[in-house]
Amino acid sequence: MSSEMNHFIHDGGFVKERSRFIVTDNLQVLPPSIQSTLSLFTKFGVVDRNSIEEMAINVAVDDLLHLLMCTFVSKTPLTKILLKQEPVPEPSNTNINGIIHVEIQKAGDNLNEEDKISIKLVVCKSKKMVCYAEAGDDFVSFLLSFLTLPLGSVLKKMGNSSSLKGCTDQLYISVQDLEEQYLKSNYHKELLVDPKLVPGFCYPNLLGIEEASYSWTGGVIFGYATDSSLISSDNSCQLEVKDPKSQYLEGKSARGFLKGPGMFIVTDNLIIRPISQVFGLSVLNQLNVPFNDIEVQSVHVGSEEAWRILIASFLGNSALTNAFLKKPKPEQEDVLLKEPIQEQEQYC
Repeated sequence: MSSEMNHFIHDGGFVKERSRFIVTDNLQVLPPSIQSTLSLFTKFGVVDRNSIEEMAINVAVDDLLHLLMCTFVSKTPLTKILLKQEPVPEPSNTNINGIIHVEIQKAGDNLNEEDKISIKLVVCKSKKMVCYAEAGDDFVSFLLSFLTLPLGSVLKKMGNSSSLKGCTDQLYISVQDLEEQYLKSNYHKELLVDPKLVPGFCYPNLLGIEEASYSWTGGVIFGYATDSSLISSDNSCQLEVKDPKSQYLEGKSARGFLKGPGMFIVTDNLIIRPISQVFGLSVLNQLNVPFNDIEVQSVHVGSEEAWRILIASFLGNSALTNAFLKKPKPEQEDVLLKEPIQEQEQYC
């Protein structure tokens, strides 16, 4: 076993011990240097050192959990959570067309029609919104797989030009730019910027996120290995991972998270219930949608639609409406392909 691998197995964390960093309000991680400090002061127009106050703050577990949630909806999570000076913003239904990365747009959808998932949308015509969808267990398993996705792999697919309402993209870029001297190894860096999915936990894998591979090396199961130099060729072997969900099942029925086949109702904010006329009527009643104002649309979910649903689920409570009813027109798509996304103003 290589010393680098042994170091990883026995030591936790990703950065070297006793390393110190500057972490800005939008979660940029910078090496501590005079240049970085002066750059931050210049950005904020700070010219008088007497206007700077140093504070020591005890960070509780609850603060860390709130900070994690705030990174998805705010550009200034440290101010909001640690100084408690501003309320945490609520998610809103931001238009996602400008957020989908151009590379995803260019990639297109290479899936055959039979490989895509078919669902039916119950749409309110006047409000131009999806009331709910009627879908099979394959679509619901896809939605449930959102809970298993590594955040780093999602940010990698979206690209650095993605501009979510929060600042997770800045954190990702910081790790990309961090010099090797601060991290325990390049392997640790890879775990952050390109984490792999646990095999069998994204069915169907419409998002194209790579699954992890595992090796048996020196009596230890070692995962996510992509760099063969980290593994000794003398005493290592590749492992074939058996999906624990299918331990007692065989064939297609073992895939996914649900017993199939089955039909479900999925609301616009991704509440999932077994199909029921009573529940469907209650959704229409809550939305105040009359029967003569609805239409049923049959749609297919491929890679593009899958990414739109995922991104929309980060941004607000109308994932299906944003994913299917607010697609850009062809001329808008051309603009998105030619012009990189302009990031929102960043705050340190």
